[in-house]
Amino acid sequence: MKLNNLIILLFVSLLAFSCAKQSTPMGGPQDEDPPVVLEMTPKDQSLNTKPEEITLVFDEYIKLDNANKNILITPRINKDEVIFTALKNTLVIELNQELEDSTTYVFNFQKSITDLSEGNPAENLKLVFSTGESIDSLNVSGSVNTYFPGRNDKLEDAIVGLYPLVDTTNVFIAPPYYLSQVDSSGNFNISNIKAGKYLAYAWQDDNNSLKAEYKSEAFDFIRDTITIDQNIDGIQFNLSKGDQNPIRLLRSSTLGSNYTIVLNKTPIEVTLENEEMGKEIFYTLGDKRINLFSKQVFSDSLAFNVSLKDSVGYQIDSLIWTKFEESDRNPEKLTTTANSGKSFYRNLPIELTFNKPIRDINYDSLYLSYDTASMIAISPDMLRFKDSLRRDILEINLLVPDSIPFETFSLKAADSTFLDIEGQYNEVALSANYKKLKTETLADAISGKIEGSEGPFIIQLLDSKGELKRESYLDQGNQFSFTLIESGNYQIRIIEDSNGNRRWDPANFEERRYAERTFDFIDPETGTKNITIRGGWKVEDIVITAQPKTGLRTNPN
Repeated sequence: MKLNNLIILLFVSLLAFSCAKQSTPMGGPQDEDPPVVLEMTPKDQSLNTKPEEITLVFDEYIKLDNANKNILITPRINKDEVIFTALKNTLVIELNQELEDSTTYVFNFQKSITDLSEGNPAENLKLVFSTGESIDSLNVSGSVNTYFPGRNDKLEDAIVGLYPLVDTTNVFIAPPYYLSQVDSSGNFNISNIKAGKYLAYAWQDDNNSLKAEYKSEAFDFIRDTITIDQNIDGIQFNLSKGDQNPIRLLRSSTLGSNYTIVLNKTPIEVTLENEEMGKEIFYTLGDKRINLFSKQVFSDSLAFNVSLKDSVGYQIDSLIWTKFEESDRNPEKLTTTANSGKSFYRNLPIELTFNKPIRDINYDSLYLSYDTASMIAISPDMLRFKDSLRRDILEINLLVPDSIPFETFSLKAADSTFLDIEGQYNEVALSANYKKLKTETLADAISGKIEGSEGPFIIQLLDSKGELKRESYLDQGNQFSFTLIESGNYQIRIIEDSNGNRRWDPANFEERRYAERTFDFIDPETGTKNITIRGGWKVEDIVITAQPKTGLRTNPN
């Protein structure tokens, strides 16, 4: 009897538990509707209001996605003081600060508010109100382009900002007064602007600080003051990176028997003046440092006039007294790297890079091998140092005739082939392989012209990964051509070398100088950068049109 009662009690308990348990109903259509605002306090387009708190009530439960980044508030307020709270179907924004008089405020929620169940974002949600008698209604719009875009760069991470001309801050110091997020197509629109004079900037806001970083973030600016007294359309920005900190000499000192100069950044131009330079003393350029090497010890200090220029154009000139003394410190071992893996046709360009200046070469153990028993001897007339004051990059140029019926060639250098300035030989033998291309596998030419720009030009042929394969310089005219090209997919980039220094120059913010323009070939049919070419082909009459310059492209409307 007791056993029967126990079984009945257990059955009733399980039945009660199953009835009490709640679960999400199975089936039914998925919720695809975004949350809809039922009530706003203050109301949209309100006048003469200075709220301490803003409330939005929705028709369903909501959640916030990174409100500090995704909710754009203009004009500028202290966002660190703002508190966003989402509870059930209500969003509360505590401002915790006094708003400006006679000012139109815009809260652009973008995609920061989603429904709780499916994550559908509220669409085109904005709140506009004024602390004065009227709503400011002026708009500024345009587009943003990126020079040398990185793989992780997204235009929708970029920001365009306006700073009042009377503002003492700028894009590197503080967030803008008005701002807009750039969309994935590179377009932007800033609305509800008060009439006045402004400075305009755009930047890749990778760290979500609402201001640009001197060293790491691409940026651009409009050089002239923009007077906004009517709607303006057609502002163009071209983002580019360039460390805006001026180059500085941090310290210099002896390092063993050598001398080192430490900098805050790596220069692109180095001038070292002393009568021993290129004779007894040579240098290498490393990451933020210049290393001076001497063949011999000098009893007295030597004076060097040092002139350095960085990538954005800043220059320093200094007088440095150096010492080259005896040292018990063991010299660093000599290392060698080669541009192995390169393909070539007839002319084989070999490049060897050393960690120290080279004093001597043993030509008996340096040669080009193309089978187990055959080789081409390397002679002094085939060699040149890329910079005679450095002697750390050795270029070997030789002709491989078509009469040699082999595809693979190997540069061989035995140990003790190279002697550096400190008396160290290479301890490891070098072997670098190169592939000779057959005539029938080569495309005849890629040629075309440049429109909408004036030279000189740097013309770069890139592979499908964006790596540089060939480069040419065009002093005059707008016609270009690359011949005898390996089959494959390519891109063409044009650099407008305005100052003729044969390199691309980024913007200089302090000097209000724009970055040199770059633009790519875009296939008008596919909208891509790719050019496919095969053996025996010619791709002619390519037209590369220059991108718009930074600035106001069209007249205000």
